[in-house]
Amino acid sequence: MSFPNPLKSSAQYIKGVGPKRIQLLNKLNIQTVEDLLYYFPRRHEDRSRLLSINKLQADQPYTIKGEILTFGIFKTKTKRMLVFEMAVGDKTGVIYCVWFNQPFLRKFFKVGQKIIIYGKVQKKGAKLQIINPEYEILPGEDEEGESIHTGRIVPIYPLTQDIRQKNIRLIAKSGLEGFLQYIKDPLPRYLKNKLKLIDLTPAIGNYHFPKTLITLENAKRRLIFDEFFYLQIALALRRSKLKFKTKGIIHKIDGALLNRFITSLPFELTNSQKKVIAHIKTDMAAARPMYRLLQGEVGSGKTVVACSGLVIAVQGGYQAAVMAPTEILAEQHYRTFTELLTPLGIKVVFISSSLSSHARLKVQNEIKSGTANLIIGTHSLIQKDVKFKNLGLAIVDEQHRFGVAQRQTLTNKGLNPDVLVMTATPIPRTLALTAYGDLDISIIDELPPGRGTLQTVWVEEDKRAEIYELIKDQVKKGRQVFVIYPLVEESLRQDLKDATKMHGKFQKEIFPDLKVGLVHGRLSADKKQQAMKGFRTGEIDILVSTIVVEVGIDMPNATCIVIEHADRFGLAQLHQLRGRIARSKHASYCVLIADAITEAAEKRLKTMVTTQNGFKIAQADLEIRGPGDFFGTRQHGIPELKIGNLSLDVKILEQAKQEAFGLVKSDLGLSKQEHRFIKSEILKKYATMGPFGI
Repeated sequence: MSFPNPLKSSAQYIKGVGPKRIQLLNKLNIQTVEDLLYYFPRRHEDRSRLLSINKLQADQPYTIKGEILTFGIFKTKTKRMLVFEMAVGDKTGVIYCVWFNQPFLRKFFKVGQKIIIYGKVQKKGAKLQIINPEYEILPGEDEEGESIHTGRIVPIYPLTQDIRQKNIRLIAKSGLEGFLQYIKDPLPRYLKNKLKLIDLTPAIGNYHFPKTLITLENAKRRLIFDEFFYLQIALALRRSKLKFKTKGIIHKIDGALLNRFITSLPFELTNSQKKVIAHIKTDMAAARPMYRLLQGEVGSGKTVVACSGLVIAVQGGYQAAVMAPTEILAEQHYRTFTELLTPLGIKVVFISSSLSSHARLKVQNEIKSGTANLIIGTHSLIQKDVKFKNLGLAIVDEQHRFGVAQRQTLTNKGLNPDVLVMTATPIPRTLALTAYGDLDISIIDELPPGRGTLQTVWVEEDKRAEIYELIKDQVKKGRQVFVIYPLVEESLRQDLKDATKMHGKFQKEIFPDLKVGLVHGRLSADKKQQAMKGFRTGEIDILVSTIVVEVGIDMPNATCIVIEHADRFGLAQLHQLRGRIARSKHASYCVLIADAITEAAEKRLKTMVTTQNGFKIAQADLEIRGPGDFFGTRQHGIPELKIGNLSLDVKILEQAKQEAFGLVKSDLGLSKQEHRFIKSEILKKYATMGPFGI
């Protein structure tokens, strides 16, 4: 007979919640008691050091213990606001607590009560005051109670509107007292002993309400390890299932078609490209499916490397598919692969939502019959009505733009095809371990020879005239220019220049003698294609655009990119945009225009100016924005980390990976008694990452 799990009961029944407050907790994604116990503080403040009032300094936060001397309500001079003011004193002086428009607070206080207050001290004339302090009335001598808001290390939780820190702390305290005992610890004793990790129950309790900094650190280490460990177990199981339990296609890698392709190239492959092609050939010749991530700087030649894999698949009688995130990038792949592979007798087709019904049906029939050897497309590739005859290789370009499920949907259209995932967004090692731990990783770390210099500068609005002269000079030399804006059209909410308006201004006022084109995501496919074709053929001198050209667009004659409101873009975006230039022997210029900026934006812009190394840029971006926003999407399949930090907790991550992969190797099905709770944890947390074969 099974009994209901108390942790799965509604958080509504925790003391201090009730039917009204549960609605607020739901906004924080707290539905159950378990959700509450795992709703961890985002940081802690050490309020355990009490200071006497005569030692306080302005503009610093302090914890003060004193006695309520007096309080009252008065109106401000404009009489628009009620002010509740309370004097708190100790043996050394008096400080005033001030709350605006909260007259009801007088019901909570009595003269003579002992109180602890916390907040930033300000000076108002000769008086010291704290506006909206956190406070806790201390129990009398005949009462018992523990301070949880002041006078200790205090948890600070992420909040939503209408719920305060004091509320969430009291609720968390009640939840811990009533339900912490029901937590089961999935980690086996031998692993905790080996790594000197504390048990899960005290780890959760001490992370919410630590008594000392040491207990906080021990709790934090255990919880961070758990976050990384279970994810790495899931990745290890997935990798094991794909690499060792799944039968793949044994491709013939030494064929006449591949040799013809390599010898037909009008340039010499770099050593880095040759190395990665060797990885792909080894993978495709094996009896297990290839699952490889190919990383490479913008312009490093990933397309040619991928092309070798496509040729291997086709020369063995299989089809290959390339899925790109945008129609512009998919169309460019179609042109590039057609140019490279059509002379070899390989039929390349393109499919997207913009095709007419007749054209789409024709392509679908060619895919189904096997007439089409290589299929290029967007999300249209994974629609139900697209059926392959014998898909042998699936390439996903800019994988972070797709979800894990979308990658899986494409591979399910074949019988365990090989998979190559490509990205021009350099991924820091820690993030690669977390996001792509189930894949083998190859990196193209050198650029083809013969590239011109690239200079990046950051200027403010007052330098605009000089930038326009640079643009004119580049066009005069026969080059072309990108100008990028964050918005398609003018916004009432944001005082930003927009692509549509500036396109008109450029053409009519600033560059009337030049041909200015416009491309953005809201244009029809035909108009986008027309603009890109005009730029590619040299009919357009200046292309005004949004970030729709961020990835993969190859225009060798473009030697200048001007990014307006550069502070509004992420580092990865800026690096990708810069990658649209410096693809020829000519000198190139990236100009970042930004005025009033935040501290984070200043870090991004300075990073862009000082380095062109994609991995250094990616690491800086990860540190500034965190893993959740690194890819600009939350579809990438990386679970949100509640406590762990991929920049700061590298050692714990690597330790967790080592232990996880070792455990899976020794117990592939997690069938040992001591691993049964780990197994249930994986199936509960990471079901969408399966199949795991357990």
